[in-house]
Amino acid sequence: MEKSDDHHKTSHGGAAAEKWEEVSTAIRTAETMLRLAPVGLCLAALVIMLKDSQNNEFGSVSYSNLSAFWYLVHANGICAGYSLLSAAIAAMPGSSSTMPRVWTFFCLDQILTYVVLAAGAVSTEVLYLAYKGDNAITWSDACSSFGSFCHRAPASVIITFVVVCLYVLLSLISSYKLFTRFDPPAIVDSNKNVEVAVFGN
Repeated sequence: MEKSDDHHKTSHGGAAAEKWEEVSTAIRTAETMLRLAPVGLCLAALVIMLKDSQNNEFGSVSYSNLSAFWYLVHANGICAGYSLLSAAIAAMPGSSSTMPRVWTFFCLDQILTYVVLAAGAVSTEVLYLAYKGDNAITWSDACSSFGSFCHRAPASVIITFVVVCLYVLLSLISSYKLFTRFDPPAIVDSNKNVEVAVFGN
């Protein structure tokens, strides 16, 4: 009878472990795909901005003439490279589960989120000034002279903000994977002299 119970427990434990392995694989696959998605988007935003230039009787303009657009191109290039590398690491079973790599993903995901967000924000401001100008300093709009350039640039900026949304999700995932490894804070119950976990009110 005892041997039968032991066999039942072993079978139950094996089934639970197998189920957890399936769940872990599904999560790893989802994270890998989410990390791969920004690669194409970043490259698309980068290429659009690189090819965005215009020459006419008023002169010539390209992304390199505007520091905000120059920053956007380089930010998207860095983001594409990191996304591809992190996806390759995340796809390896158990490779991203060690504490140093969890911390690395957490820190780099946060940094990339703000880097790409900053690129989109400053580029949006430049586009606004290009379309509307600034009457306070008698700065007229530039898009009336370089309409073709202005019409293509927003596509790159919009794609960059889509990448920001994906990186917000990645930051949440990496934060969850990191902080779930720590025990909740505990307080000592002076009446019973025991520690009690605090999960919040």
